[in-house]
Amino acid sequence: MYLIKTPLIFILLLSIIACSNTNKKTDLTEAEKSKPNIILIMNDDMGYECLSCNGSTSYNTPILDKLAEKGMRFTNCFSQPLCTPSRVKIMTGKHNYKNYIDFAYLDKNQKTFGHILQEEGYKTMVAGKWQLNGVQTEELYYEDVNRPYQFGFDEYCLWWLTSKGSRYANPKIVENTKPLQTTINDYGPDIMSNYINGFIERNQDNPFFIYYPMLLVHSPFQPTPDSPDWLSLDTREDKNPKYFGDMVEYTDKVVGKIYNKLEELGLAENTIFIFTGDNGTNSEIISQTINGDYPGGKGQLKDNGNHVPLVINWPAGGMKSRISPELIEFSDFLPTFAEVAKAKLPEDIDGKSFYKLLSNKSYKPRESVFVHYYPNPQTTSKRAGCFARTVDYKLYSTGNFFDMKNDKWEESALSFSSLNESQKEIYNKLKAEIDCKPIWDFSKPHRILNK
Repeated sequence: MYLIKTPLIFILLLSIIACSNTNKKTDLTEAEKSKPNIILIMNDDMGYECLSCNGSTSYNTPILDKLAEKGMRFTNCFSQPLCTPSRVKIMTGKHNYKNYIDFAYLDKNQKTFGHILQEEGYKTMVAGKWQLNGVQTEELYYEDVNRPYQFGFDEYCLWWLTSKGSRYANPKIVENTKPLQTTINDYGPDIMSNYINGFIERNQDNPFFIYYPMLLVHSPFQPTPDSPDWLSLDTREDKNPKYFGDMVEYTDKVVGKIYNKLEELGLAENTIFIFTGDNGTNSEIISQTINGDYPGGKGQLKDNGNHVPLVINWPAGGMKSRISPELIEFSDFLPTFAEVAKAKLPEDIDGKSFYKLLSNKSYKPRESVFVHYYPNPQTTSKRAGCFARTVDYKLYSTGNFFDMKNDKWEESALSFSSLNESQKEIYNKLKAEIDCKPIWDFSKPHRILNK
């Protein structure tokens, strides 16, 4: 009898311990449920001028306009002028001179907003355009399909993971290490939004973070499923800037599809829903706005290369519906998400959290933003450069100083001798910000970290 009772008692004790642990886990989950969900949607090559709420007369974006009306529409958000520099900056909260190694590559040692939110109990996923494995330059381990996991994402559905291929009709997509079998009837942006909505459904009882760097509206400019030319296989893969407007409006439709899923599940109220763009619009595109023609400036340091839309909606956060002139730069998103999740910030972060601005609390705005840009650290480029700016003034590391309120296309630099005392004070503050950064000689190629 003794030999029989001992294991029974042991099993009973294990059961009690297991029940105790289960209850503890349940309590933790209930606490986590109060954390807001976060969805960050970043369009590919859509500048500030493309939203009708920002003054576009070429395109209609009613869903984003409505989200802006009910939430916050920012008029001074600045990215990097090109895709990979922006992605590296927004994901790590750091200026490019600290961790931008090569085009289409993110150093494996970097800590991202995926890591931070994952550590705080968020379910995390990334869908859309990856472009960070180093495929283009065949960096070490560029064919590793596990890299999105290593950057803090529980799930992924990605284009340009280990190779490029089409992003629109018959797209080349990898979903959680497995290549998808697609046909000419499949449309990449639809695959991504369907996966996102499935992720929302599976995780509706947990706080979640979705990072959606969109495939749209990057070239090639091709028909969308809503374009008449999609109906014929002869024209479905045509490439023509005339389709750009259709692509902008399909972007708006996809945003609505995801937001509708949140509303359907009762999650919209406590979800921080963010839409922005990674850089300016393609230079082939000239859009019409209420203020006249607006040429795309992707890759350039002028405003049309890095002035991007930013719309944020968060009903449960106490957000006040308004147009916000406060300066935001891409390094600010990571510290904002960390404050939302009550997480500890990694060291050496350059961004400033704007959480208090979203939650309608006392907030001290940024005085300036800083952009350090070199398209490809391995080659020299005339496009490379550095600037710091306030809302109204912009200073380059070359010393060129512009009144952005009255000279938005930077046609006439102001001489220091012509400045009034207020302008000189702004000039000196911006110069001090630039001077304290390790600005490189842009005429020489660099590799800042070892692979």
